[in-house]
Amino acid sequence: MTTTLTNEEKIGIIDLHLKSIDYALYGLELDLSEANAVSNPDTDLISSITTRKTAATAKRNVLIAEKETLSVGE
Repeated sequence: MTTTLTNEEKIGIIDLHLKSIDYALYGLELDLSEANAVSNPDTDLISSITTRKTAATAKRNVLIAEKETLSVGE
């Protein structure tokens, strides 16, 4: 048996993923602030956090693009 999701259901799932990414991005912002707060910031750590933020932002943008292709009610 195959179940087909409505666009509204798909949008709901995308919104959950977006929320998860938003939490992760905020956590990374805090991590970056903490890493920069010390007297001798670890440049490798800062680079790693920045890379993770870039990846999370790219994922978020893909989800937003997918959401924009869906219309509620179809």
